[in-house]
Amino acid sequence: MSASPSKADLRKIALDARDTMHAAARATASERLAARGLPFEIAEGTVVSGYSPIRSELDPTPLMRKLASQGAKLALPAVMARGKSLAFRAWSPGARLTLGPLGILEPSPAATELIPDIMLVPCAAFDRLGHRIGYGAGHYDFTLAHLRKMKPIVTVGLAFAAQEIKAVPALAHDVALDYVLTEKKAFDFRSN
Repeated sequence: MSASPSKADLRKIALDARDTMHAAARATASERLAARGLPFEIAEGTVVSGYSPIRSELDPTPLMRKLASQGAKLALPAVMARGKSLAFRAWSPGARLTLGPLGILEPSPAATELIPDIMLVPCAAFDRLGHRIGYGAGHYDFTLAHLRKMKPIVTVGLAFAAQEIKAVPALAHDVALDYVLTEKKAFDFRSN
């Protein structure tokens, strides 16, 4: 009897599927997701955090632009240190970004820190129970656990449909997402 695949194995399978997509197909998927928007209404002034896409991730920028046009305040995460909560700094489309400690673009440390109401979360892989696999550092799980002590936060995973896997081997500290949006479908996990 073979052992179940590890998170690392599942991450590799999903990322390989993502990486095989042509750049034009990824861009089209990001635009298609943005055109559909969030599957719920947002109030004026709602703080939405996105992320700076790395490698072949789904680009949240088109969706963030749409949300800004609907009155959302935007933020991007900044990595403070391993084992510490991410900080979220105000950002607007076209604003200058700086290279953070992990080589990811972030707003300037001088930008206003915000606590998001809605977090757009990158997924390496996801399943139909709202579990995600990230890149293994635990930044989002730790941050969500920390921030949800202060206020409710809606989590929206963003991924390509090709990144869906049958089951994520979720651990006790893993935080399930409220939604996952792909270019093909919106999944609502709030009743799970």
